[in-house]
Amino acid sequence: MNRETMRQAALLLIDLQANMFDPANPVKAADLLLANLPPLLERARAARVPVFLVRNCGSAGDPDVRGTPGWELHPSFRPAAGEVVVDKTSSDAFADTVLDEELKRLGVTDLVIAGLQSEYCIRATILGALARGYEVTLVADGHSTYDGEGYSAEEKTAGINAELGKRVCLTSTAAAFRTCDACGGLSAGSLPVPDPKV
Repeated sequence: MNRETMRQAALLLIDLQANMFDPANPVKAADLLLANLPPLLERARAARVPVFLVRNCGSAGDPDVRGTPGWELHPSFRPAAGEVVVDKTSSDAFADTVLDEELKRLGVTDLVIAGLQSEYCIRATILGALARGYEVTLVADGHSTYDGEGYSAEEKTAGINAELGKRVCLTSTAAAFRTCDACGGLSAGSLPVPDPKV
């Protein structure tokens, strides 16, 4: 592969903040996320894949107001030296932030995305990435949300996988950043697109 066709992946973890894992009101499958996402993060770090951590900055009265305990990244997702933390104020992590600039600075062409919440920041950020020309892989079991608006969290997450799976690749927390024997490098893995649920 020549330099013109080489691609650079980055891991983008969205809104994995303390308030989302608060025992009083955690996102659905919080325990599974806390079990499965840290190993994925460590594999990315071991492979020297750039890691970007996105943190939402809520409005007054929200559980993630800047500087409050709920706003902090969960201890399992604290940045390592050199990793970029991007603070945002809207669902799309690209909107009015330095994310696109920082990705381009590192030559990133492909994003592997996981985090919270499925129908809001995950969806909006993926659409923002696609609009800017990035290739995207969504970690299908690496995002979640809350029950509400007539749907369970599981239905919402499956619906997002189905909707966006038509435009992005899907992988799993177990498959992402595993060594690919066939290509001799890293593989994001792949999953079939599920049937729409919402």
